[in-house]
Amino acid sequence: MKYMGDYPSKRTRSVNELTDQIFEGALKAEPLKDEIFCQILKQMTDNHVKYSEEKGWELLWLCAGLFPPSNVLLPHVQRFLQSKKHHPLAPDCMQRLQKALRNGSRKYPPHLVEVEAIQHKTTQIFHKVYFPDDTDEAFEVESSTKAKDFCLNISSRLLLKSPEGFSLFVKISDKVISVPEGDFFFDFVRHLTDWIKKARPAKDGIVPSLTYQVFFMKKLWTTTVPGKDSFADSIFHYYQELPKYLRGYHKCSREEVFQLGALIYRVKFEDDKSHFPSIPKMLKELIPQDLIRQLSPDDWKRSIVAYFNRQAGKSREEAKLMFLKIIFKWPTFGSAFFEVKQTTEPHFPEILLIAINKYGVSLIDPKNKDILTTYPFTKISNWSSGNTYFHITIGNLVQGSKLLCETSLGYKMDDLLTSYISQMLTTMSKQRNSRGQSK
Repeated sequence: MKYMGDYPSKRTRSVNELTDQIFEGALKAEPLKDEIFCQILKQMTDNHVKYSEEKGWELLWLCAGLFPPSNVLLPHVQRFLQSKKHHPLAPDCMQRLQKALRNGSRKYPPHLVEVEAIQHKTTQIFHKVYFPDDTDEAFEVESSTKAKDFCLNISSRLLLKSPEGFSLFVKISDKVISVPEGDFFFDFVRHLTDWIKKARPAKDGIVPSLTYQVFFMKKLWTTTVPGKDSFADSIFHYYQELPKYLRGYHKCSREEVFQLGALIYRVKFEDDKSHFPSIPKMLKELIPQDLIRQLSPDDWKRSIVAYFNRQAGKSREEAKLMFLKIIFKWPTFGSAFFEVKQTTEPHFPEILLIAINKYGVSLIDPKNKDILTTYPFTKISNWSSGNTYFHITIGNLVQGSKLLCETSLGYKMDDLLTSYISQMLTTMSKQRNSRGQSK
């Protein structure tokens, strides 16, 4: 009644304060779902106050996008909507009901974006998605959109050969978190903002504003082969591998560094040689940071220019592919790297670089970049993470060894490990099934 203006309410509220109060209970207790539908329909029946009725339509639109009514109530809700089919929102509510019946119930009340959309009389919600090559595009997101549908939609618009291995990520405050493919997109964002709000209490009664960005990136590199999908190479693989290379995470020969430096220059400037004189100033963008001091700036420049001239006539896209093909030969290609501190393994350095990739979990000496050991996923029996740590058990729980790491990125390591292992198990069961059928 407060939302529809039928009950006087003086104070101004945040956009979704009332919608939270209306829908939170119903999302926790099944019987209340029908109750909410009944209350809204009752409030809209023979309602002669135009403003109140319009606000009722907003609530019905939101409700239909959150959960379906029970089979007993469904025909009544549908009849109500059919009787009002001249109202612009009626057909849209009908469609939302169908999708809710197909996709199941959401877990959280409507996201701020959904409430604002319907209050501004727009039933289409567009969301900006950012890509590693610094471009972005807007995509339509519905209340019923799950992360998997969103990924499919993005990959088909970008003409990628397959969405496999790609994921949506939400960047909020200092965290970048991958969205599980089975989650409703708005549920995930809602859950995340609520969780961060709890962790950061309001200062002087001011709730911190939590803006977030959505990224679409390659997450699992199990089947990635440069040259197999030129759009994926050009938009994602090159721009995701470049910063890891420049941070000095890979072990590589000087010859490769000259070659890669020339290719990075070519991606930046194509055939334009007018930037040669400034190469010494931009070594940070061309050479792994820990190697820059090994040669004088002029020596670096001379070697990069020599290699650049050998690759004459190559386009930007060819240079990206050549860059990826060189890195692809290294055992650390497609890794996510984490710098951690460990105290459990006396024969390993205290500061370790951990790479998680398609081969498993590799421990790397950060000084010389040697791979000390790689634990394949099949040997990892347990792992856990918290705000300040990541723990992993190799072998069985009784005789296995445990590696304890101090890191603030435990949540990312945990998520990657879970995703790679679940992908491995899915692949194994598919192979088993196809072998069973072929017998």
